[in-house]
Parts: sequence; C-alpha cells; structure tokens
Amino acid sequence: MSKEFVIGIDIGTTSVKACVFNINGDLISEVEKMNTFHYPQQGWVEQDPVEIERSAVLAVREAIDKAAIGKDEILSIGFSAAMHSLICVNKQGKPISPALIWADGRSYAQAETVLETIGQSIYLKTGTPIHPMTPLVKLLWMKETNYDPYLQAAYFLSIKEYILLCWYNQRVIDYSMASATGLFNPSTLEWEPELLVLAGIEKEQLSEIVPPTKLMTGIKKDIAEEMGIEPDMPFVVGAADGQLANLGIGAILPGEAAVSVGTSGAIRQMIKGIQIDELQQTFCYSFTADTSIIGGPTNNGGIALQWLKELVNHQGSFEEFLAEAEKVDPGAEGLYFLPYLNGERAPLWNQRAKGNFYGVSITHKREHFVRAVLEGITFNLYQIGKALENMAGSPQKIYVNGGLARSPLWLQIMADIFEAEIYVSSSHHSAAWGAAWTALVGIGTVQSFEDIKKNIPMGKAILPNKENSEFYKVIYEKYEKLVKTIVKHF
Repeated sequence: MSKEFVIGIDIGTTSVKACVFNINGDLISEVEKMNTFHYPQQGWVEQDPVEIERSAVLAVREAIDKAAIGKDEILSIGFSAAMHSLICVNKQGKPISPALIWADGRSYAQAETVLETIGQSIYLKTGTPIHPMTPLVKLLWMKETNYDPYLQAAYFLSIKEYILLCWYNQRVIDYSMASATGLFNPSTLEWEPELLVLAGIEKEQLSEIVPPTKLMTGIKKDIAEEMGIEPDMPFVVGAADGQLANLGIGAILPGEAAVSVGTSGAIRQMIKGIQIDELQQTFCYSFTADTSIIGGPTNNGGIALQWLKELVNHQGSFEEFLAEAEKVDPGAEGLYFLPYLNGERAPLWNQRAKGNFYGVSITHKREHFVRAVLEGITFNLYQIGKALENMAGSPQKIYVNGGLARSPLWLQIMADIFEAEIYVSSSHHSAAWGAAWTALVGIGTVQSFEDIKKNIPMGKAILPNKENSEFYKVIYEKYEKLVKTIVKHF
C-alpha cells in the first residue's frame, strides 16, 4: 500500500491538536485535546507537561483512527509548538516544576530591571524582546527568588523539548524555539554565553540546537504502540507555531504577511537573514539557518471577545454573538476599545497594560461593544503591522488563520483596516500543515519549503471596501492618540 499521508502535531496554549493531511494539504482528520490552566497566584499561569505529553499521544492515535488509515500509509510526523514555555527537569527527565507558559507574568520586576539596564544590548543580540514571557526572564526570576526547582534542575526545557525527551530520550531544540528563549544568538545559531551567565545556568543544561528538518528515529516502542504508528516512523522536529503558521498558510514571500488570531494573536512576515528593530517593537525569530520571521504577538485576540461574551451573559453561539456587530456601522458610533485586558506584548511590551472602552454613550448597545472589540483587536494588529513596514515593507497580501478567521465580518474589517487583500485557507490548521510540510521536506518527499504554495487549499480573497478603508484611517488616528495618552498611566 502506498504511503500518502502526513501528520502535524500542534501543541498550542489552549489545546493539543493532531491533524492528518494528504500530501496536497487536504485535511483528512483532526483531534483536539484541551489543555488545563493553573493559576496558583495572581499573574502566574502554569500547565502540567505530563498531561500535555499524554494528550499528544492520544491525539495522534485518535486522529489516525478517525482517518481510518493504516500505520503503513503514514509518511512522517512533524511538530509545531507554542513558544516561551519553561520546565525544570531532573536528570531522569522528569519535570520537577510545572510548565511556566508565555502568559505567566511573575517575572515582571525582572523584565523591568533588565529593560532599564542592559535590555537594549540583549535585544540587539537576540532579536527577542525583554518581557516576562521569555524563558530568559523567567530564569532570572527563578534565580533571584531561589526557586527550588531551578536550584535542583538538571535541565531547562520547553514543553516541546520535554515531549521529545519522553519519546526519544534526546534533548533537542530547533532554531525557532531556541530563538524564542531569549538565550539564543541568531547570528551564530548558538546559545549566547553572556546570557547563560546572566541566567545562572550552564550550556549543558540546555538542549542541542538543530534545524527544523532534523529527523528523529527510534521512538520508544511503548509510545509508538500507544500512538498506533510504526516504531521506525521518521519524526521531524519542526519549529515554533509562528513560523509554521506562516509556512502552512503560504505567507513566505516579500509583501506577504500572516495574521493568526485565536486566544491571542500575531502578525508576522518571513524574511531572509535577520532584521532587528532598534525600537524593540517587534521580534525577529530564526526559522532556518538563513530565514527568520519578524513580527509582533498580542496577548489579546479572541480572549477579549470571549470575556465580553461572558460579561454580558450571551447564551448563543460564538458565531451568533459576533454576528450582532453586523447591525453596527464601522466605527461603532464613536466607541473605541483598547484591547489590553491581559497585559500586552507588541506593540507596548507592558504586562501591566489595561483594557479600556472610550466614548461610551447612553445610545450604545451590546452590538456596539461587540463591534468595538472586533475593531480594537484589529487596530492593535494594524499598529504592530506598521512597525513591520519599516523592515519588510507594506504587505499587499495578508493570509489569515486562527479561530477568528471563521468570522466573515472580522475578515472584512481586516481587509478594510489594512487596505489589503485577505486570504484564508480552507483549513484552519495552518501551523499543523506547516509542521506536516516540514516533515515532508525533512524526509525528502518534497524539495523545498516554497513548494507548499502549490498545496494550500485557499478560499476566495476578501477585498477591501474603499469607502470603509478611508473612514477607518480617520478612526485609527484617534485610536493611536488614545493609546499614547492612556499608556502613560500604566
């Protein structure tokens, strides 16, 4: 029987997904396992790495069963994962701390101190903004507070590295995940010695840095049996979800940007080499030895809409809730929303930022607030996008993925505010498809990353409404002034 399927595993913040694709990019099956969050203190956000590893194994097994394919029909498996998690692990490979994920803000004081002192020089070396999300700053918190797991740790790993260690008994990390730690120098493709000293750790406590196409073989037999795969199945390390979302949706050429909006969000462009913004408004994370993505992540995507839905006790579906905004014209009749409910990364890089409604009137109804939140999320992405223009130029095409991409209204708002064509894949699993395609590159089934453009099922482009675009330009100027005024008080 000929092999014609490939699997992408996507370890996200909210869930673990396993997706089976054919080599043309058509989604055959998907399984999603939700992750549990723990909040032991204000600003602390943790997850259980053991739970997530178990979910990944089960998701693969169930996705294969759901696709009704044989284990001998699977070519390879590739791996995508969210960035910035950190776990303390002992010599036996067992976690001795929870996973501190990107949303964990406990190291805010350490981030502020670094920003005020050596932050600029660190950023220029790494391309990673100084922020509580990064493992570097998390390690500084651990060091300064004598965090017991830090003192006892043999190794420091991300959730993705931990899973690979469980399955292969090897400690490896790809360029992109290493780049997101804040400890990696993209010019040398090595751990930066000065930052290891700053964090109080040794190089041997971190993983071997490898390219995204690195092949892993020899998975533990019991894991292979649980997954329902052959023990000699070639597994490819893959990359971080940001890089793979760009790849999986086809935003890989100059003038092409990718916007992902799920719980959080990001706007990214793929570039050759390294470009670092001296104003520290964006990140530059490696993908391969000679390509990177530049962009900015926001803490506040769909989470802001979910918050509003729960606040007003809307009992219908999420789609019905968003549809209410269709009753309201662009601009929500003068109602503005600054979407900083969960602190903010780009463009503010301020974990203490707070959300605001401005211009509230007695005539405003629920639908106005829904529209204002949709527009506020999009204005924030647009503001991040403006910072990218200085390095990568203005995007002519924007490829969108994530849960919010299922809203036709939001897609039109995106097209109007960005004044650009919006493209949406018929699959909402761009990071998983990017991981799967990287696996195909790694085993030599396809020749290049760029060839993926021929294998992305794409829907019809959403074009900007010229009249709305002109109106949004005026509204955005007021939004930007509001941001500058209110940010002073954070």
